[in-house]
Amino acid sequence: MLRRLVTVLFMVPAGILLVVVAVINRHEVQLVLDPFRPADPALALSLPFYAYLFGSLLVGILAGGAAVWLNQGRWRKTARVHSRDARRWHAEADRLARERDELVTREKQLLTAGN
Repeated sequence: MLRRLVTVLFMVPAGILLVVVAVINRHEVQLVLDPFRPADPALALSLPFYAYLFGSLLVGILAGGAAVWLNQGRWRKTARVHSRDARRWHAEADRLARERDELVTREKQLLTAGN
């Protein structure tokens, strides 16, 4: 409940702020990607300014996500190894339980046959 409240308290104002920024910054801006001829660029892009803002936000989110994903690789590997070991140990425990049950059954049969 607290997590949902905190999310609403931060996400709703952030969303409203993004909409306001997008509405205010609708004018066209030219991004020149030719440093040698800025007056007559070979490669230029004209988009509304808010598109550049949202694009940079998206690139930042993707770069941050990739950095976190790469940084947590060792923990994912450790989790895979431990999961594999746990499956192996459970299989071993099940096998030993079956062997024990078979031995107990055989001993009961021998005791009842001996009487």
